[in-house]
Amino acid sequence: MAHLYISAAHRSSGKTTVAIGLCRAFRDRGLRVQPFKKGPDFIDPLWLGAAAGRSCYNLDFHTMGRDEISAAFALESAGTDLGLIEGNVGLYDSTDLAGSNSNAALAKHLGAPVVLVIDCQGMARGIAPLLLGYRAFDRDLALAGVVLNKVGSERHAGNLIRAVEHYTDIQVLGVLPRDESLTIAERHLGLMPSNEAAQAEAWIERIHRRVADVLDLNRLLELAEAASAPAPIAAAPPVPSGTRVRIGIARDCAFGFYYPDDLRALAAGGAELVAFSPVDDPELPAVDGLLLGGGFPEFRMAELEANRGMRAHVADFIARGGPVYAECGGLMYLCRGLRWGDERRAMVGALNAEAQMQSKPQGRGYVSLRETDAFPWPGPLPTGRRVQAHEFHHSLVVAPDPHWNYAYEVLRGVGIDGRCDGIVQGNLLASYAHLRDVGGLNWTGRFLGHVRRCLGA
Repeated sequence: MAHLYISAAHRSSGKTTVAIGLCRAFRDRGLRVQPFKKGPDFIDPLWLGAAAGRSCYNLDFHTMGRDEISAAFALESAGTDLGLIEGNVGLYDSTDLAGSNSNAALAKHLGAPVVLVIDCQGMARGIAPLLLGYRAFDRDLALAGVVLNKVGSERHAGNLIRAVEHYTDIQVLGVLPRDESLTIAERHLGLMPSNEAAQAEAWIERIHRRVADVLDLNRLLELAEAASAPAPIAAAPPVPSGTRVRIGIARDCAFGFYYPDDLRALAAGGAELVAFSPVDDPELPAVDGLLLGGGFPEFRMAELEANRGMRAHVADFIARGGPVYAECGGLMYLCRGLRWGDERRAMVGALNAEAQMQSKPQGRGYVSLRETDAFPWPGPLPTGRRVQAHEFHHSLVVAPDPHWNYAYEVLRGVGIDGRCDGIVQGNLLASYAHLRDVGGLNWTGRFLGHVRRCLGA
């Protein structure tokens, strides 16, 4: 299958803008575009999926083995015309000195030609040694071309192009002028998620028009079709099984961070996913369990407080022993209150603590956890299992209840207090860690097993 890898020299270079524009541009040509995102990010995939009209899937060395990445890439690409992978951070950036978990490593693993997006602000002839260095650093990488972004004028563009063409053999695939109207509103966790932006479609179309006007789409498609590695054999999608249960899933402008393949795994495990809105709905639907994912409850804290009926229904469900799994924003919603600056809003009150927003991230990046004896979900493995996940939160739990039990010992990361994560209270598990149903973790199957056990099924 034809595929391209969109990367950059460093973060905030504009690769997401280019990737969004290309997803929509090729979709408008009638191609079935399958987007992917390197790493655990929730937000960029929402935008890429909206632009492509297909769910975006994450490829992540921290939680997935290489064979699993290959199989997932092939499975999601099956029946499509073009795979488009957006990287994270810089092309060669890596926590490993050898670069084993870098964008370059993933591009080579997938046989994907790389399009490098360069932030050209304040740059002229110096672009040539930059590109020569990126080419020479790894000769095995298929560096297919460059997009010059944030270019100040036609004269600036001409100087950049002349330098690239004179000193290198790297193709210039397009020039994007500096344009603040293409900037998607920034928030403390990155790009505003498309599920919460009222003008998301207008932004996508604006980006699409500019990208389609200045990038060589025909040449990009030729490069994608020349991708070196054949698609590996994909594993078959899971077949639904297990006693049917109804799982209420919080999905609205405050909550929406879920991996699409995890939702598919829940459905395959016998879950009927019933969406509800903690912001707008007056009460819970009739469900057997609750899933409260991440999001931005702090931006909707007034509406969440005002919806007293929903808060009471969630609190009652937990008090009656209903099985609940909450991640990050969901954990914040279950506290007594949420504080941001001088403002405090009442939340569900199931957890005896306050959530307090901070100006800087309190936990950011990959985490490694070890399950404790208090972990509540059934599983085939003994206590002490290692869990690879990630966290990204600006809130902290103020004065954690000293009587809480915790599902995880934190080996790397922050969690609740730097040592523990995963509050266990009755049949509730609430954690800052975001899990993925990959790497043999099977959190979806274990959670559904927990729900069925609570039901006596």
